[in-house]
Amino acid sequence: MTHALDPDNMFGAIHDFSSNMLDAVEIGKKADLKQFDTPIRNIVLAGMGGSAIGGDVNRVLLKNQLSIPFVVSRHYGLPNWVNENTLVICSSYSGNTEETLSATDQALDVGAQIVGISTGGQITEKLNGAGKDVVKIPSGLQPRAALAFSFIPMLYILHKYGLINHNWETDLISSIPFLKNMTALYCQDNDLNPAYGMAQKIHSKIPIIYGESEGTSVVALRYKGQFCENAKMPAYHNELPELNHNEIVGWEKNESLFKDMVLLWLKDEDDHTRVKYRQTISENILKDLSLNQETIQCSGSNRLERFLHMIHYGDWLSYWCAIAHGVDPSPVVKISKLKNELEALT
Repeated sequence: MTHALDPDNMFGAIHDFSSNMLDAVEIGKKADLKQFDTPIRNIVLAGMGGSAIGGDVNRVLLKNQLSIPFVVSRHYGLPNWVNENTLVICSSYSGNTEETLSATDQALDVGAQIVGISTGGQITEKLNGAGKDVVKIPSGLQPRAALAFSFIPMLYILHKYGLINHNWETDLISSIPFLKNMTALYCQDNDLNPAYGMAQKIHSKIPIIYGESEGTSVVALRYKGQFCENAKMPAYHNELPELNHNEIVGWEKNESLFKDMVLLWLKDEDDHTRVKYRQTISENILKDLSLNQETIQCSGSNRLERFLHMIHYGDWLSYWCAIAHGVDPSPVVKISKLKNELEALT
């Protein structure tokens, strides 16, 4: 189904998430990478926007496997400690992201171990010219709709370099038919679809998404980006327990604005026990305000499946918010204008 408001078929891009996962698994398996002579002691994912979120997803999913630091760098440069013992994964869907190109130059200058993930562009040319590997992923998508190609090949890269074991692969592959079944529900434009129903309640409000640090906070970040890019809505996020040490106090003044906001609590059964208590207590503290609060908790047979399910639900939620607003979810006019003006300054 392609909606009249969706000529570029963002619907199809979100709908194809599970099939993109299958394709990304094959890309990862077939990636032929040169082995490094120097031991890898830390990892940096250099990327922006939709190309960086894959690094965040993996950093959280692998937190109990990785024995070395994994940092996601969204900037023109890299941390000063990056050196020949650092694996720098340069991720740019277009291959032309200026911040990632700059970070790539720095990685080359310091002699880091480098692998690219891209559809082509300048990063592919630059890395190929330097004798570095690039895992090529399919073009034709908005970067934010290419999440499967952002995070799955990276898992195989890390495995091929002996940085993680293979335990994640079974859960990853078994999650694909489950997510396909959920897509069949979330793609419906009726109240049988919980993502559609939620969109009708929140599309006219400003979402503020709260998740758990080093867990659902990454999903909260993803939701924020999807609300902004797909639904053209301002959205904000924060994480527990940190927000209990500052932001919760801010829900006191300017209460006349609260009716235009909605607080989305992202919850998972693996959240830290004390964080679960904090969520419940915080909700109760705020319940007397003229503030809408909603809970999002997703099913799944394991942590990875629930995590991807929650991300996929949010993608559909942002899509149906766009349709409720009567806007085309695909164009990002302000980003395009910004890039054009930056290019004029070079």
